[in-house]
Amino acid sequence: MKIAITTTGDDLNAPIDPRFGRAKKFLIYDTETKEYTVIDNTQNLNLPQGAGLQAAQTVASNGAKAVITGHVGPKAFNVLSSTKIEIYLTNASTVKEAIDAYEKGELTPAKTFDKEGHWI
Repeated sequence: MKIAITTTGDDLNAPIDPRFGRAKKFLIYDTETKEYTVIDNTQNLNLPQGAGLQAAQTVASNGAKAVITGHVGPKAFNVLSSTKIEIYLTNASTVKEAIDAYEKGELTPAKTFDKEGHWI
């Protein structure tokens, strides 16, 4: 299964980006093969609105079935939920820590958004 993790870097040791829609990058991690790719999210960083919607579409189009991030807004939460993509909120420092917590079953799916829209 593929998981999208918000990050500011290019590898498993990179810091988590606490923002979903305006995350700098998404690391798409395959839990079966342990391989990953990094997707740049620069196009959404400066959008006046709709960054969460665009980010959700990016994650979905890359085959992710789950998202791990620090925070998620209402629009992104609704789009991800409607496409059956699970959302996990974490305060992990690195991508690897977040993946480890997910694989150990230490993260639970978010039941709602935790940030209002348009936060930077």
